[in-house]
Amino acid sequence: MLILSAFVVLLVGDCGSTFLYHVPQHAWFTLHLRTHHNRKRSYFDHAVLSLDPWVLLDGFLGALPYIAVAGFVARFSWEGALVGLALGQIHVWWRHTTQIGWRTPSWIARIARPLWIVLPEDHDGHHRNPQIEFGDIFRFYDAPARALLRRLRRGTRSKLGAPRFNGGPAY
Repeated sequence: MLILSAFVVLLVGDCGSTFLYHVPQHAWFTLHLRTHHNRKRSYFDHAVLSLDPWVLLDGFLGALPYIAVAGFVARFSWEGALVGLALGQIHVWWRHTTQIGWRTPSWIARIARPLWIVLPEDHDGHHRNPQIEFGDIFRFYDAPARALLRRLRRGTRSKLGAPRFNGGPAY
């Protein structure tokens, strides 16, 4: 039950974080874009080192779906819920390591690719182009997230005349 519970936290938490927080932030809001995609600051700093309250708020809001799922899953296996949250946090740190020179060994990539796990190199692509590589942990959320983002932008941004993010100033 522990492994299943941890997997549910990661799978459903990633879905919630991607579609309820990450995509709406890219479509309508600026907190995530200014803290996580600002080209003038280190994204390793954002994900691992920063104590900036805005950066911490962005991280907390992105983690809320995982925490909510873990709260539900804890009824069945509190250990699995905690393992899922821990693995999710470790993945956050790992996927931001390309900026400090990490390259995924080929044997890890051969295991992770068929499981649709986001590698640091994949997430680096998202930092370089915020329109691609959605999904915190699982890559299979990317295509539906992009489709939703296009739909949300088409339906609201054009009507509101809201500008697109251009890597502007940090908080």
